[in-house]
Amino acid sequence: MPRVSVISAAYNMEHERDLVRSFKSITEQSLYDIEFIICDDGSRDNTFSILAELASSDPRVRILRNQHNLGLAASLTLCARHARSELIARHDLDDFSHRDRLAYQCDFLDKNPEVGLVGTAAQIHDGRSAVMIRYFPQRVEKEDFLFSSPFMHGSVVMRREVFLSVGGYRVEKITRRAEDYDLFMRMSIVCECANLSDPLYTYRECEEALKRRKYRYRIDEAKVRMRGFSKLGLMPIGILYAVKPLVVGLIPRKILTPLRRKYQRRNGRGS
Repeated sequence: MPRVSVISAAYNMEHERDLVRSFKSITEQSLYDIEFIICDDGSRDNTFSILAELASSDPRVRILRNQHNLGLAASLTLCARHARSELIARHDLDDFSHRDRLAYQCDFLDKNPEVGLVGTAAQIHDGRSAVMIRYFPQRVEKEDFLFSSPFMHGSVVMRREVFLSVGGYRVEKITRRAEDYDLFMRMSIVCECANLSDPLYTYRECEEALKRRKYRYRIDEAKVRMRGFSKLGLMPIGILYAVKPLVVGLIPRKILTPLRRKYQRRNGRGS
């Protein structure tokens, strides 16, 4: 049985210039005893062929395929069903995991059996080569969920038992852009959650993707927040934070972008 199962999803990534580098950031981890499960989510380009070719030289890698585009939650759920390890790690194929990431996280979970979910600090690339380190709470409290998710989704390692006990990723309309936020709130109710302070994950922030985010997804996120905050016992103050994505969605992009970067610098470290 592998030490950890890494799960990823891909959709129309044929022209993703860093796909190979991202893939290798997992297969070249210092912790060799892993399995890497990737679901091609009904790509209409050559993504599946590219992934299959990459996997052909490494028996630890398995490529799954959806016949139609089902979304991230459904794709990750399929990967999790095929996972054999007691630990499930996330990784996004346009990001990078630092070489010792999985080794450090697995070691942390071994030493802290009460923790069911551990993420890491992350380097943020904004597409113009600027780098910032974003830190997250080392021991996550329920109040940490109010403003935003206290985890970088692609950086987390979860105990499979806890992940399954809360139902895993919810495949439903309102979680289409907040499946991680929804999952983490539910997991935090049944186990302790933490983050390593080392920036072991590199996330590429795509400004174009932010521009394309539809307002209906903000409405869905507000619903996810309301439901999660209620379960966490964060009401009635949680109502004020639940409407945050609705308010943010009304702010013009030219104003919102510098505000977001200012917030990140205050809560991280620019370099």
